[in-house]
Formats: sequence, C-alpha cells, structure tokens
Amino acid sequence: MKKRNFIAGAAIALATLTAIPAMAQQVKARMGHVFAANSTMDQAAQEFAKLVGERTKGRIGIMVFPANQLGGEQAQARELSRGSLELALLNPGSLAGLNPLLDIHYLPYIASDFKQVDAIFYNPKGVLQTTLRETLAKQNIETLGFFELEFRAVTNSGRPVEKPADLKGLKLRVPGSAAIKGFFEEAGTQVVVMPFPELFTALQQKTVDGQDNGASITYESRLFETQKYMTLTNHVYAMGTVASSSKFWSALSEAEKKILTDTAAEVTSKQIEKSRQLNADFLKKIEAGGIKIVRPSAQAMAEFEKLGQGVWGKLSNTYGAERIAALRQEAAAARK
Repeated sequence: MKKRNFIAGAAIALATLTAIPAMAQQVKARMGHVFAANSTMDQAAQEFAKLVGERTKGRIGIMVFPANQLGGEQAQARELSRGSLELALLNPGSLAGLNPLLDIHYLPYIASDFKQVDAIFYNPKGVLQTTLRETLAKQNIETLGFFELEFRAVTNSGRPVEKPADLKGLKLRVPGSAAIKGFFEEAGTQVVVMPFPELFTALQQKTVDGQDNGASITYESRLFETQKYMTLTNHVYAMGTVASSSKFWSALSEAEKKILTDTAAEVTSKQIEKSRQLNADFLKKIEAGGIKIVRPSAQAMAEFEKLGQGVWGKLSNTYGAERIAALRQEAAAARK
C-alpha cells in the first residue's frame, strides 16, 4: 500500500481552499460507525473529520460517533439513504437487505493474500468497487473511498476448528450476507443472522457459539473475552466504504467534494497500511487473553477453499453470471 501515493491528491485538495469562501456558513455533519473507539477505523474517521475541517477552513464541521452510537450499520445506512445522516463508515456486506449485490465482495476466497487483495478489491475499475459504488448510489448513498476490514476468521467457545468438518453443528452468528451464510451452511453450521451491536451479548449469553470477524474487530470489540478458539480460515476478505448521503453530497460545491474524496483516499490508505501492521499484534493479544489460535494446514485450507467455491455457483443468479465470470477472471489474473 505504500506504493499508493495520495500526497499529490492531498496537495490538490489544499490548493482548492481558495475556492471556498472563508466566511461561508458552516455545514455541520455527523459521521457514524459501529467500530470501537480508537480502532483503526475510528482513527481514520477522526482524522478525516479533522482534515476536512482544516482544508475547508472550518466550513464543514464533522463530528464522529463511534461504537454504534447512531445505531447499527443497517440503521445508519437507512438514515444515509433518507438524508437524515450525513456520513458513515459502512460495511456493505452487512447491508445485503438493501440490495443483494452489496455483499458480492463476501464471496469466499476471492483472494488469499494481500497482493491479490490489492489487485482485486482496491481496483477502482474492478468488478467489486464498481458494483458497490453503483449499487449504493441507487440507495442515495455516495461512496468516497474504501477501507480495510481484513480477512475474517472463525471464533467459537465449543471446540477447535481445524478443518471444514469441525464447523458442523456449531451455531455461528453471521452478518446479513448470502455469501457468508452460504459458506457456513455448506459446512453444516447453524447460522444466525444478527446485527453486530447484539453480538457481544449473544456470545456472552451463549445464544450463539461463535462468530466470524477478523483479529482487530474480535479484539477491539472484546469479542474474544467470550470465546476459546480462533481459526484463521481467511474465508472472506472484507472491505468497508466511506459513505455520504446523496442529499449531503449534492449540497456541497465541487471544490468541497474534491476535498472530501481526496481526504478519504488519504486516510483510508493509512488505515489499510496500519491495519495490516497491527494484525499480528492483535492475534498476540487475543492469544494472551487465553484464546487458542488455530492455523489450518495447507490441506485443510484447500478443503475450506473448495467448500467456498461451491457458494460461487449457487449465488450466480444473485450476483449475475456475467459479473461472476468477470470476477473469476480478475481473481485468476491476480493469482499469476
């Protein structure tokens, strides 16, 4: 990610300040998200708010509300769509109830390492970003940038999961995603669709045995405190969006829009880099908290991937055969 240079973009954004009247009436905006305070996602949101304020000479004032203060992601997305919330960090994969295409990036094993991730997920002209941007736009939600939600893992309080067969019978919470739900159903798991804000209590009360989130969310949201095992299945790579309501967006000048998009690109680039640097630290902290970290063998990972590929075919009608074919081509090219 270091190869990505957003310095020039930031400089351009600063240069546009002259186009914004210093005494213009202030626009106040709220920015919500579900992630823990001081997480890499929250840090990106706070920096975004700070820089936008500076670069618009105080014309746009953004206040960040982390940790579900404005509701879960579905609630925040609805408010964005209505125009009653201005900005948010969203995980499109949790919004499939709005449109099934919003969890296309949750198809299992699109990528198996960060080189492939960068080529497929962070390609502005690729299938995933194009699909997510266009689909969110139909919900009156503008996409300003994309950030990392990392590879997902499986945690549970029942038994170590070393191979797909070990998933059978476990009751796992999943987001409202046909792709993730399909993956675990293929393995014989009992899946429970549940909003993220309800997850910790559900784990604590044993309503579900486990869940599937990456190391940072599992640690920073304290989910690991209720679990005994974490398996690094890497079954899905998740990507989030910096989102704006179309109502808020349309009220901005072109100069202001450029500042917001350039600033979003800058802070998400830093967030992606920092997320990857911290991943190993989060795993160590989770392990220190008494959780056994399971790293599946190469054979087991091949079995997990084979299981995941079956989901692609079953969801071809949901995502569109042509779109699936194009995504397969991108994935194949990234593996070369």
